[in-house]
Amino acid sequence: MIHAVLIFNTSGVSRLTKFYTPLHQSAQSVVQKIFSLVSTRPAGLCNFLDAPELEQFLGFKGDEDERWRVVYRSYATLYFVFVVDGAESELGILDLIQVLVESLDRAFENVCELDLVFHFDEVHHILAEIIQGGLVLETNVEEIDVAVKEAARTRKESFASSNPLSLSGGGLGARGGNITTPLGWLTGKLTGVGTR
Repeated sequence: MIHAVLIFNTSGVSRLTKFYTPLHQSAQSVVQKIFSLVSTRPAGLCNFLDAPELEQFLGFKGDEDERWRVVYRSYATLYFVFVVDGAESELGILDLIQVLVESLDRAFENVCELDLVFHFDEVHHILAEIIQGGLVLETNVEEIDVAVKEAARTRKESFASSNPLSLSGGGLGARGGNITTPLGWLTGKLTGVGTR
């Protein structure tokens, strides 16, 4: 099972934190501990490690096969980190990190740290298309991209139909076809349509 998905920069500032299991301490202390584990590793080592240090944050794993594992990849100035248990394949999680990064790249056209800061809601939506409740739902980047675009289109249509001052779709949504808005009144006055 996947217990946490974290994205933080090379300074240890978290840009995304999603926990699928209850924490025994604050999320910030978990991020700091994981950052200290990951950032001090030499570049030549593999991208996963056993982390018994996380038991104080996430709970005790009694069986040796069930210990906490940290799987991570570094892209430019960001670390993508997954905390998993022994039921997950480390190589499968590395592939899943690649799927997440490719999905973010498609959504933001070459994702960077600022995209994660200013569009955190979309980032969480993309993550929810891939993982829910700690279980992998989708690994096909094409399917994830279609679902994210469909949700964005639906969100825009919903906004346009519920906001009578919306400029998309002729200024009024389907619900407010006969409503005169202050914007319509002002437009009429400026073009001379509503003058005496």
